[in-house]
Amino acid sequence: MSTLALPVPFQVSFEFFPPKSVEMEETLWRAITRLAPLGPRFVSVTYGAGGSTRERTHHTVRRLLSETTLVPAAHLTCVAASRGEIDAVADDYWAAGVRHLVALRGDVPAGGAYAPSTDGYAFASDLVAGLRKRHDFELTVAAYPETHPEAASPQADLDNLKRKIDAGATRAITQFFFDNWTYLRFVDRARKAGITVPIVPGIMPVTNFTQMVKFAAATGATVPPAFARMFDGLDHDPETRKLVAATVAAEQCQQLAQAGVTEFHFYTLNRADLTFALCHILGLRPRRATDAEGAR
Repeated sequence: MSTLALPVPFQVSFEFFPPKSVEMEETLWRAITRLAPLGPRFVSVTYGAGGSTRERTHHTVRRLLSETTLVPAAHLTCVAASRGEIDAVADDYWAAGVRHLVALRGDVPAGGAYAPSTDGYAFASDLVAGLRKRHDFELTVAAYPETHPEAASPQADLDNLKRKIDAGATRAITQFFFDNWTYLRFVDRARKAGITVPIVPGIMPVTNFTQMVKFAAATGATVPPAFARMFDGLDHDPETRKLVAATVAAEQCQQLAQAGVTEFHFYTLNRADLTFALCHILGLRPRRATDAEGAR
């Protein structure tokens, strides 16, 4: 493993999902409290289809606004919602002080085929355009270095990303990946296609290898055989698995840094330990309370 730390300053952001129970909420807020002193550029909160999931997202965002000095980026999706409903949510976020949204088409519940709502935003590019007309949000969208599973081709997927940027998106965050060349080639293709906004690599430290494999299968991400071998036999050895996960993810980020990457987005799965350790390895240290307050 290389001992090179990232150039300073560099930026990170963290993604969380809204909790489904009191116990999960306690776990989430322990993670937020632990990671907040690292001074992330923003923290995003995912947003699923269905009213209860969406309300949990709104609750988490409101709590971030009222109880911390972190900058929340709320996810917003097209699935199963009318334009009026989405516009109302966006207006409420703006009134509450949220200035950053992550605009996504969204996944279909139960894995069914996606069909745009007749009275909704059809695709993420339409959602971006609609949000841009309502308020001056910072708008982040998704990018897929290994191509979205539903895309007709890599070129069609890249064309879709270009539509989202042309509609007003200001940043793209990638689906997680484990082969850095895949990401770097994708960024090169995007630049040649005229996409100039930051394309931030999404990094997933492996808290649970079996679960990660399921995520990868659903999103089209490739798990290299050598990567799988490193975690072989560790399903019931969490301490060793954490050490291996931190080492693998740190090396991935260091290699990306050597290629010029200075911003990283971490999928935390509401756990702080691996993400905090990874940031420490890469040279990021907690800010003093006098410099930047995190969670109050």
